[in-house]
Amino acid sequence: MIRQHRTKIVATLGPASSSRETIKALFRAGVDVFRLNFSHGDQDDHRRRYEIIRDLEKHLDRPTAVLADLQGPKLRVGTFAQGSVDLKARQHFRLDLDDAPGDKGRVSLPHMEIFQALRKGSELLLDDGRIRLRVSRCGSDFAETRVVTGGTLSDRKGVNVPGVVLPVTPITRKDRADLRFALDLGVDWVALSFVQRPEDIDEARQLVAGRCAIMAKLEKPAALDHLHEIVELCDGIMVARGDLGVEMPPEDVPVIQKRILRACRKIGRPVVVATQMLESMVHAPTPTRAEASDVATAVYDGADAVMLSAETAAGDYPVEAAAIMARIIGRVEQDPLYWKIMEAELVEPEATSADAISAAARQVAHTVSATGIVTYTTSGSTTLRIARVRPDVPIMGLTPNLATARRLAVVWGVRSIHTADARNFPDMERKASAAALNYGFADAGARIVITAGVPFGTPGATNILRIARVEKE
Repeated sequence: MIRQHRTKIVATLGPASSSRETIKALFRAGVDVFRLNFSHGDQDDHRRRYEIIRDLEKHLDRPTAVLADLQGPKLRVGTFAQGSVDLKARQHFRLDLDDAPGDKGRVSLPHMEIFQALRKGSELLLDDGRIRLRVSRCGSDFAETRVVTGGTLSDRKGVNVPGVVLPVTPITRKDRADLRFALDLGVDWVALSFVQRPEDIDEARQLVAGRCAIMAKLEKPAALDHLHEIVELCDGIMVARGDLGVEMPPEDVPVIQKRILRACRKIGRPVVVATQMLESMVHAPTPTRAEASDVATAVYDGADAVMLSAETAAGDYPVEAAAIMARIIGRVEQDPLYWKIMEAELVEPEATSADAISAAARQVAHTVSATGIVTYTTSGSTTLRIARVRPDVPIMGLTPNLATARRLAVVWGVRSIHTADARNFPDMERKASAAALNYGFADAGARIVITAGVPFGTPGATNILRIARVEKE
């Protein structure tokens, strides 16, 4: 099954998309990565969805990535005696560790680490930023605040503390249990919420122990102070614009999005743009024009993938949302301006044989009008380097490692194929030709460009480039 778009689609599964029929329809609509959101549902729900994905993967013969998105620490206020209160601008309001139900003058905030980080003048954002408080006095177990922006505050609404690095691990006790469960299932990626520092990635890396790839969710402005270190340490990035938009001015979010995408492109890390991309399609059969433009902007910026959240997890039109997203992506990628942007944003190759081969493969494929680039890879690094230079022909990532094939499903332009490694040069050309023919990338007699490493099967040893003619066996 050939996709007509190179930018991948991530779809979140949930109550609206748990049946085999719907998941299959999502795949056929253009989805290559399925997200299991551990903030919702239980482990049995996720297991059933995972098993459906793997069964479909075998029948549809296309390695498919499963992304486990950990909840991370959720900072919330406690409950109110009446269920909610109305806060007025300029009134005083206290936050403390007392478990007693709240009233119009105070409420519990059961997170000592927040009080440890607060200072006079610090701001707190409640209920996704709808309510804003400014700290006038604070201690180790309380904060006296003045309401800057009022509104109705109800039980267990979220709390954000912009401009403050909180002494909180991104991996809670629940996350550890969910991570063990996800790794035992065999997920390909794990998304780490609430990343603030490079050390957060180190902690996750120790727990994962190489069993899957790690995607850091950038949703805290504090993480941007360490952007390049975080990008270097993880395997992929998710731009979680919802929380970013709460903790920073909305006009800054598009600029930050572009900054993150460029940092990932420079290093060669796949990046997913997420949150509210087609939000109106939760209840409407078509998106707004602004949402279509939002998706298009992420594609023009060079994102590896764009993500659907509530649209597919709980919406009324999950398959339609995926199909429309695929249409938007395809239309952008047909625009000559898109390829001019990809060319203008082309990053300089590093002084390595793998980068030299990747840059040359892109140029050679264009010069000889090849129909595709075939990469032999064990770890996936060869294919990632090719995708980084955004060639104008499809990329076929041949790998003997099924885990690698699945992880590559999130990478721009890559059709990952699970096959035995080449034994020698004739076998290399034979397997590449068979893949190009079998998967519809080329006709007999067409040219393809092949990259590989000798000795064959050696990770990270990309050192050859060959032009071959596709031949029938």
